[in-house]
Amino acid sequence: MKIVKILLALIAPPIAAFMQIGVTKHFWINILLTFLAFFPGVLHALWLVLSDQKDKA
Repeated sequence: MKIVKILLALIAPPIAAFMQIGVTKHFWINILLTFLAFFPGVLHALWLVLSDQKDKA
């Protein structure tokens, strides 16, 4: 499943962020980063997936 999330982080960062942490502040940060410039959104999503961040709620 982690490989799928990594691939999604490269193609559609907000979807990967949502799958990893749900609708939290990091999800909204990722959407903002993706809309402002695609590459920062990709980096943020990869960070969430690879650092194994979990939903804190």
